Amino acid sequence: MPHFDLVIIGTGSGNSIPGPEFDHWNIAIVEDGHFGGTCLNVGCIPTKMFVHPAELADAARHGRALGIDAQLNSVDWPGIRDRIFGRIDAIESGGRQYREGPECPNITVFAGRGRFSGHKELHIDLHDGGSTHVTADRFVLAAGSHAVVPDTLGLADSATQTAAVFHTSDSIMRLETLPASMVILGGGYIAAEFAHVFSSFGVHVTQIARGKRLLKSQDEDVSVQFTKEAAARYTVLLETKVSSVADTADGVELQLKGPNGPQSLTAEVLLVATGRKPNGANLDVEKTGVALDGHGRVVVDEHQRTDVDGIYALGDISSKYQLKHVANHEAKVVKHNLAHPEALISSDHRFVPAAVFSDPQIASVGITEAHAIKAGIGYVVKVQNYGDIAAGWAREDSGHFLKVLADPSTGLLLGAHAIGPEAATIIQPLIQAMHFGQTAHDVAKKQYWIHPALSELVENALLGLPEATA
Repeated sequence: MPHFDLVIIGTGSGNSIPGPEFDHWNIAIVEDGHFGGTCLNVGCIPTKMFVHPAELADAARHGRALGIDAQLNSVDWPGIRDRIFGRIDAIESGGRQYREGPECPNITVFAGRGRFSGHKELHIDLHDGGSTHVTADRFVLAAGSHAVVPDTLGLADSATQTAAVFHTSDSIMRLETLPASMVILGGGYIAAEFAHVFSSFGVHVTQIARGKRLLKSQDEDVSVQFTKEAAARYTVLLETKVSSVADTADGVELQLKGPNGPQSLTAEVLLVATGRKPNGANLDVEKTGVALDGHGRVVVDEHQRTDVDGIYALGDISSKYQLKHVANHEAKVVKHNLAHPEALISSDHRFVPAAVFSDPQIASVGITEAHAIKAGIGYVVKVQNYGDIAAGWAREDSGHFLKVLADPSTGLLLGAHAIGPEAATIIQPLIQAMHFGQTAHDVAKKQYWIHPALSELVENALLGLPEATA
């Protein structure tokens, strides 16, 4: 049974850990899927590579208010798809070859599914049909998450019915042809981004959500505005549940139960985008003594350590933030702590930002008003409309805004929530202010703001907050 100094399970952010400081260690990397993890292969990178051409395809819609009469003639779906995955697949292959090659003589790559069979003992079912067991002094659990498929009759296999054909975010981007119609199950950010992409390309999209609004984890005002705009672009069915799904000659048929009673819906393609679940249980981590919480996440402390000495975890498998920038941050913490166990550092999850690359774009950091009210946190708030700054006038923008919350006594920012053009970029100065403890009025008054740029949205929002009382 081979023994290693370190075994890393997963090649997303976990693959960034091996470096010169570990050249004297014998390291194993275990990967059951594609090198690079979710972000590179089925997540952030390919989705955003689809989002940009979607924005170009949808530009005609935004031009009407500005006197531009344009139309979309065609979409070369195979060309778009092949350009994107031609680059991504090469990166995936190159990453695997590098780790397997002479440049990494101290690293052994196991292509297969690992499951713990005992304390610090991992059984690996290899893709070539064989199997092996390995042990190690240290493990890093970085195996990410997987798409969740609800237990809807016709989706999950059962003794009485074969599952209908459907896609998740793992497969939807590699469709052979662009469908005429698509049903998207889910009201979160994955569903929102794909609804934007496919509707921009001319697909008739119907989005189904169980809640009263889309993106309900966002600030309520943001969620309400987004739901309004989404419903104006494509069909949105809220407070609706799917009772069954079945294949048809032309696609799928869904039986629904909503506010107006039962109804039937057909489409060429079904995308299930109802969230992702951590892969801890799939690794049988309990057999090595690692605990899972009520959400299926590996339990870690502030140093990314599990309750088993020498076993760390990072990214989606252990974090409530299913975000690549969080996984990258945690990987840096794990890397340091593996190399310097006598001088541990902690992960900083105080001000974790997130964005939804839909249209309109959304970005957020910190607490929402609802959270502040529920937790009894004192705050002041300012809502700055895009339409009230020069760059917003230029776009004839309507309905979009930046909301900032601050502590009334200190002037320190508590949260920021934006919906509108380039929201993910606009919010960055506020993330910096929160991280470095800068007050709202210091940020607004003690630097230049380019005029007329979208960044003036931040300046004016901060100036609109009351002065700190302390």
